[in-house]
Amino acid sequence: MSLTIGVCTLHLILPGAGSLKQKRGRLKPLLHQLRRRFNVAAAEVGAQDVWQTAEVAIVAVANDSAHVYAVLEKAVHWVEDTAREVQVYDWEVELR
Repeated sequence: MSLTIGVCTLHLILPGAGSLKQKRGRLKPLLHQLRRRFNVAAAEVGAQDVWQTAEVAIVAVANDSAHVYAVLEKAVHWVEDTAREVQVYDWEVELR
């Protein structure tokens, strides 16, 4: 059995966030929507004490690496296109 785990790291800017509470208030619904829409795991993994930047990891698992990459890429483009409260300034995908 072949198993592929894909990890996508998003580097985000949260313009206008003036506190960690505001940052969390923007990230929490975003992470929830990613989980619900794309059936992935999503969590804040870096820059946790910085108000206006965030690192978010999105993880998908499947038996086809092309499918895993496609799901992660769609999730990134969804964030870029619909999440107006954040800006994606970089992202990378690692498949294992």
